[in-house]
Formats: sequence, C-alpha cells, structure tokens
Amino acid sequence: MSDTVIWRDLPTEQLALMRAEAAERYSGLKAAGLRLDLSRGKPGPDVLDLSNALLDGLDTWKTEDGTDIRNYGVLDGLPECKRLFSELLGVPADRMIVGGNSSLTHMYNTFASLWLFGASEGGVPWGKAGRVKILCPCPGYDRHFSVAEDFGAEMIPVPQLEGGPDMDVVEELVSNDPDVKGIWIVPLYANPTGDVISEDNARRLACMKTAADDFRVFWDNAYGVHHIWEEHTAPDILSLCEQAGNPDRAYYYFSTSKINFPGAGIGLVASGAGNIARMRSHLGMQTIGLDKVMQLRTVKFFGGKAENVHAHMKKIAELLRPRFELVLDALDRGFSGSGVLWWMPPKGGYFISIETMPGCAKAIVAMAKEAGVVLTGAGATWPYKKDPQDSNIRIAPTFPSLAELEQTMEVLSLCIKLVSIDKILAEKA
Repeated sequence: MSDTVIWRDLPTEQLALMRAEAAERYSGLKAAGLRLDLSRGKPGPDVLDLSNALLDGLDTWKTEDGTDIRNYGVLDGLPECKRLFSELLGVPADRMIVGGNSSLTHMYNTFASLWLFGASEGGVPWGKAGRVKILCPCPGYDRHFSVAEDFGAEMIPVPQLEGGPDMDVVEELVSNDPDVKGIWIVPLYANPTGDVISEDNARRLACMKTAADDFRVFWDNAYGVHHIWEEHTAPDILSLCEQAGNPDRAYYYFSTSKINFPGAGIGLVASGAGNIARMRSHLGMQTIGLDKVMQLRTVKFFGGKAENVHAHMKKIAELLRPRFELVLDALDRGFSGSGVLWWMPPKGGYFISIETMPGCAKAIVAMAKEAGVVLTGAGATWPYKKDPQDSNIRIAPTFPSLAELEQTMEVLSLCIKLVSIDKILAEKA
C-alpha cells in the first residue's frame, strides 16, 4: 500500500492492518528504553564546538578606546561590539543596548518598563491602563507568550500565514480597540514555521493606524542569520517605522545565543531614539555595566567583522542541514498525500512545524513520551498552551545526532500513524 493514498478513503480492514503493524513496531521501540529529547531548540555539541576558541585567553583586557573590561563602566555595550552588530544587522549603533547573554531578558525588561513607567514620558503605565491586550501570531513562540502572561496581559491569537501574520485581522483589531498595545513578531524564520515576513506586511505594521497611541511591535529577530538552505533578509522595521512617523513603535531584539554559546551569548535591544534613552535610564538603576568580557571575546572571535559571522553561520548550516533534511524526508516518506499530516518546509531557523488532524496533537506527544521521545508540549505554540484545534506540534531537530534523530522520527511517525488511524476508525464506526 502506498502512503500517498488518502487514508480516510481506505477500507476499514486495510486501516486495521496498518494499525496492527505500526503498533507492533511501536511496542518494540517502547521496550528499547529510548531517551531522546526534541523539546527545545538547542545547538548540539558539534555546533558548540565551532566556538570553543571563545574560551581561549584574551590577549588584552583593554578595548580600542582603552577601557578596562575588568572594571565597572560602559553601561550599554562596548563600541566595537555595537559596531559589529550594526554591520551585521543594519541597525544604527547609537540605537542599541548591548549586554547580557539573552535577548529574552531584554524583552522581559521592555515589558517591565512599559508596565511600570509607560511607553513615553507622561504616558500611562500599562500596569495602570486596565486591560492590556497583546496580539500573538499562532503558531508562535511559547516564551513570548510566557512574558505577556507573567505581566497579566491578555493574549489574542491571530493567524500566522505565509509571509507573516494575517494583517487584515491585525489592522482591524488595532484600529478599533485601544486596549491592544502590541504584537509579537519573529520576522526571519518564524518560530516554529520557519517563514519570513514580507516587506509589505512589515510596512503595514509600521504604518497602520492604531487606537492605542502607545502600540508597540516586539520584533524578535532571533534567527536573523540562521540560514539553512539559502539566505533571506528581514525587512528593516526600524527604518520603516521612522519613515511612517512612528520612530518608537518597534523594539528590535537579537542575540548570539544560537551563534556561539547559549550560556554566554550577547543580547541586544534596538529601537527609536526616545525608547533607547528611556531604557538606558532604567538600565542605569540596575547595573553599572553588563558583561564586557564576553562582549570583547565575541568581537575578537569574529575579528570585529560581520563577514566572519556569516562564514561561521555557514559552518553551522552545514551541520544543521542534514538534520532538517532527515526530518523532512521522514515526513515525506510517511505522510505525503496521506491527508493526516501537513507541513511546510521551513526557509531557515531552528524548527519544523507540523499540523495533525484536529484533536490529535496531545495524544501523539503523549504516546511519543511513553516511548522515550520528549517533544515540545502540544499547545505550547498557542497562548495559554491552548491550541484550539489540538493540531500543532513543533519539532526541534538541532540538538540530537543524526542517529538519534532517525530513531526519534521513527517513533514520532509511528505515533502519528497510530493516533491518526484511531481517529479515522472512530469516525468510520
């Protein structure tokens, strides 16, 4: 029997035979005591090894302007580090704050500042504004949702389409409701779909009329240089906002956490001049200078040149590409044309998103866990972990070895087959 046949059209007897064969193989794998984890997007040891030179001793503790990195000072980032990121991302060096190992920290601090102090001088703090609603393209990134939820913001799902969020829905919501204060966007290689936002949609985000005068775009360019097959470029949201007369509308985030070491990366936030001035002021109450040692190490490691970052990322792509291709090949072999599973190959980034038949994702994830394969929890790609269709599963193929990934995909494929056939048989009964 060919898996390219729509399974719903098969006779009950044939489906039962398929199920029995899959169940037998699943039982054997379950008894093997596997311990495999695809729950988070982590770089594997082979990827981390590419950056081991970061651990070598520095030949100086002085920056180009003579600053001693061992001591206090330099609140918002070393000039040479800012210059490197400016060249890499096209963001003005004077519009960014660099420091800390995580862009997520900058996102959380942004929310905290908005919640406590408002979006502008004299503006109403979000925490005193009554209801605050944040638009969340779905499927999306669970940690974005966790930040909004931690502050008590109400999360509103909007469809994530090819080329970005459904902007017709977004524009209707922001134009009519002053409680809608922001939207999360992963512009390049969205988590988990791997899609790229279009220039037109980015322009609409920058230009659209909003009922709230303090509406903000949280632009998390986490995978901005994580190309797998070919290079794509994210629209320049800061310039688009400035051209539209909304220079402080967007906050831009980036980090090196998946470029070198997640435990010792460098995060940054960039925005309009007004936002950055306020953020610097609040940062000065938190620290007398973030980790300058790792900033200088990173600059030295890349020779201060963006071209060396791109060369490094090509090495990472060579290691990640076979992992992505293994997963996509397994999905294609097992489910192409079956009518029980849908996916779109990501354009880059760190994840692969699949859609099961409605009502199947939780059962598939639970069954995989019983066989020793841990996946991102079903529902995690939606606010409050509530996927209304119970259909989306995020696959994170970057950490396991190819051999481990092959085992993982066999287990996952069997689970998808068993749960899907059970659903079809129940509908036929």
